[in-house]
Amino acid sequence: MIVYQADKRQFLRDHDDEDIDDVIHRHYVSATGRKVSEAEVRSWRESLGFMAKVLRDDEIPDDTGLAVEFHIPQSSKRIDMTLTGYGTDGAKTAVIVELKQWDQVKPTAKDAVVMTYLAKAQREVVHPSYQAWSYATLMEGFNEAVYDGGIQLKPCAYLHNYARDGVIDGAHYEDYIQKAPLFLKGKDERAKLRDFIKQHVKHGQGADVLFELSSGRIRPSKALAESLANLLKGKPEFVLIDDQKTVYEACRAAASAAAETKPRVLIIEGGPGTGKTVVAINLLVALTKLGLLGKYVSKNAAPRRVYEAKVTGSMRRSHFANMFTGSGAFINGTPNAFDFLVVDEAHRLNEKSGLYGNLGENQVKEIITAAKCAIFFIDEDQRVTLQDIGSKALIQRYAAEQGAVVEHFQLASQFRCNGSDGYLAWLDNTLDIRETANPTLDGSNYEFRVFDDPVALHEAIEARNTQNKARVVAGYCWPWLSKRNPAAYDIEIGPTYKRRWNLDQDGSLWIIAPNSVQEVGCIHTCQGLEVDYIGVIIGPDLLVRNGRIVTNALARDRHDKSLKGLKRWMHEDSAGAEEAADVIIKNTYRTLMTRGMKGCFVYSTDAETLAYFKKAC
Repeated sequence: MIVYQADKRQFLRDHDDEDIDDVIHRHYVSATGRKVSEAEVRSWRESLGFMAKVLRDDEIPDDTGLAVEFHIPQSSKRIDMTLTGYGTDGAKTAVIVELKQWDQVKPTAKDAVVMTYLAKAQREVVHPSYQAWSYATLMEGFNEAVYDGGIQLKPCAYLHNYARDGVIDGAHYEDYIQKAPLFLKGKDERAKLRDFIKQHVKHGQGADVLFELSSGRIRPSKALAESLANLLKGKPEFVLIDDQKTVYEACRAAASAAAETKPRVLIIEGGPGTGKTVVAINLLVALTKLGLLGKYVSKNAAPRRVYEAKVTGSMRRSHFANMFTGSGAFINGTPNAFDFLVVDEAHRLNEKSGLYGNLGENQVKEIITAAKCAIFFIDEDQRVTLQDIGSKALIQRYAAEQGAVVEHFQLASQFRCNGSDGYLAWLDNTLDIRETANPTLDGSNYEFRVFDDPVALHEAIEARNTQNKARVVAGYCWPWLSKRNPAAYDIEIGPTYKRRWNLDQDGSLWIIAPNSVQEVGCIHTCQGLEVDYIGVIIGPDLLVRNGRIVTNALARDRHDKSLKGLKRWMHEDSAGAEEAADVIIKNTYRTLMTRGMKGCFVYSTDAETLAYFKKAC
């Protein structure tokens, strides 16, 4: 998606004859259905005004293609300005311009990170040259027109208010400035940016190149599990973008500085698709390379089993076991035995460990005690069982008991659900998890469909199962009959829909098993993992009555351990138990409905609930 596109001639006309910020705002509302903050409108007014000055050069072709707010596929990121045309050698070229209004920064010792005043506070952010380069790299990974070499990307950064001071352009950032040249305040700098553009866009006809770039076929999405083997070998598979990079560098610095006398705890919050696991795995590799002793920790066995299966043949099982472990491994651990522990899906941590849940004291406490630096990645809205006790408050409490320095970070960049922040906000509103300004799905480029028939939903998912990347899941409302009787069907809806639960006995490898698209998975076999398309069957545990979401814990199958202990709790505190079960059921469907990177298809066994989702989207 492009918010505004034209050629150089039209852009200058729009700038001169109208207020360019109003033009862009009008296009933005038309393209997305949403308004933007006054601060962003001001940034358009000022930065695009400076770009108009840059483009007033007869040697820059009038028919140079121009895009403002070019949306990078499968992400929430937008490129400020893109200029397209043909180079001196006839190659198709796109110049990517990252625009900033900054006038000063402070340096940091971290790679590609500076500190500047942003949103009423001094904050660590990525260097503009790194940002421009990383966006270009992201485009190369997603867009066939770029990946196949048809279009060359030339990134740069333009800070039109920033006078050269040896800080923003210091030697510490030189590697990234080489990759994406930095242009600053002043007439001479403006001339240098003009020369850079003319160097790469010598001939016009940029509309054709821009069309090819914006309509280029999206490459198959890169799932973490598929890339794990190379990541563990230190090969770059995912470029870290914006907040991912700043969080990664902060964690590296904290782990390197932590000591027995000065333990560190980091809490990183992030919703589905914000890159929590990508950052976690990159940290595991980087910190291990620094000679630090540590592990990747997760409560849910399914991701670890999938990761192990994906690295089979490239890594010994013993080596994998030394790097990856479950959350119950620290019951009798030695204090400070590890330099670092990276805890993914920390919201899934339990109080007790062991097969019967009767060992140890508290997994959060045991992890913090075991490591000089404990790094927790958490999304409290993905707590899906009553045993899930991982929370920010609990982590802070045990960190304080250890005398640890605690740091908080937020991951916001969206790389799932086709990069649609709007879809996630809509989902929270629709499931009554929290009220947002997204009562409908207007403006989202995420493929969301509601089906009247489970057979049609399953067929649609099977049709999209290219490269084994589409699956159907459901709420755990049907007994697992086929576990003991392979001939039996588990999920029967109406006279024609008959399917079985997970293919293997524990279900851990279900999401990557070649034939499992024929079956149905549950929360326990897909949490922490992702596919391109997810089909979700909503069972009778989540209903809509009179326009409101209601939950029914009794509709869950009696063997589902997610609500284990609920009946006993009901006798002691009926209201508290009902509220807790309500949260678990809503979180379960939120998690299921955010496993798809490109689309989510939904069917409900209840007619009123089905009508509710149809109306909401």
